[in-house]
Amino acid sequence: MAKKAASKTANTEEKLRALYDLQLVDSRIDKIRMMRGELPLEVKDLETELETLQQRIDRLEGEAGDLNTEISHKNISIKDANALIKKYLEQQNNVRNNREFEALSKEIEYQNLEIQLAEKRIREFNIKIEQKNELLEAAKEKFKERNSDLDLKKGELKGILEETRKEEETLMKKSEDFASKIEDRLLRQYQQIRRNSVNGLAVVTLDRGASGGSFFVIPPQRQLDIRNRKKIIISEHCGRILVDQELAKEEEDKIEKLIS
Repeated sequence: MAKKAASKTANTEEKLRALYDLQLVDSRIDKIRMMRGELPLEVKDLETELETLQQRIDRLEGEAGDLNTEISHKNISIKDANALIKKYLEQQNNVRNNREFEALSKEIEYQNLEIQLAEKRIREFNIKIEQKNELLEAAKEKFKERNSDLDLKKGELKGILEETRKEEETLMKKSEDFASKIEDRLLRQYQQIRRNSVNGLAVVTLDRGASGGSFFVIPPQRQLDIRNRKKIIISEHCGRILVDQELAKEEEDKIEKLIS
């Protein structure tokens, strides 16, 4: 009977060790992916910002181009108006009565007003073009800065990918090895706790009588049960699997040697 009990205790302890080993390796994988995971988001954000800036640049250039086209049209209108004024002045020299002279004078006056209006519009368009160019210059400068930032981020991401790919592959293999030593029901429970945890911790140690990451003190008898390693205990407060610090230290040293 004593031999059977000892076997059961050893089996439970082995499960706890396998669970904590799996947690240690998975946490390292999480850390690698966290480092890498922020950079792709930053790269994506910069790419989106650059796309928006390019659209703004294109729009400003288009608007400035439209204004220049309007100026060209107004200059043509001024040229046409001056041609008409010249013609009307010549016609005034050959009028037969005052009524014809007055009619031509009104046409000349009208064309002069058209010229003044066109010149006014040209001045307004030039002011708008100057404003557009200022905005365009600022947008281009910002685009240049952000594009430089993007190149740096892409380089950094590439470096991390190259640096961590081999380590991640090794850790993933170890994670699979440790997971294979854990019965399916317990492994599913571990994975579910990880999914529901903000920091991905499913197995934690006791810290001054409380579960890691929790401020709730565990009753002394419960702490003794955890140290005895005779059954798998889950914290009522944080919902995580609990192991004692001595076991944790032993497994941490083992994992460090295993993957260093």
